[in-house]
Amino acid sequence: MTFIPYLYFDGTSEEAMDFYAEVFGADDVVKMRFEDAPPEIGMEQSDKIMYSHIKKDGWTLMSNDMAEGMPYVPQASVSVAHQAKTLDEARTRFDTLSDGGVVIMPFEKQFFSAGFGMCKDKFGTQWMIMVADTEA
Repeated sequence: MTFIPYLYFDGTSEEAMDFYAEVFGADDVVKMRFEDAPPEIGMEQSDKIMYSHIKKDGWTLMSNDMAEGMPYVPQASVSVAHQAKTLDEARTRFDTLSDGGVVIMPFEKQFFSAGFGMCKDKFGTQWMIMVADTEA
């Protein structure tokens, strides 16, 4: 069973997903705009993102911008967890994601991991970044 995080944005989906693609080294990036939908189906015709995903090594992150007139509530009560392969990789991703955002829990050694931290990035997405290890 797989669960895929799906993030909603208020006009910043493209910028956020480009940022995440760079942070995580995504090798598959797809963006579909509202204006790409056939006009006859009655969707707004804007350059906002109707659907987007990034993929790397079997994981996927999806997003879109809220359609015109749809209520937008910033992401709350959820975090996207990411387990990096090395301590350096985890620390670099945490530092990059937290730059311009808010550090909730500094990245440091924990009883369950050699490195774990929590932050909210500049787009409002909350992250839990850790390293996969057995020698915490």
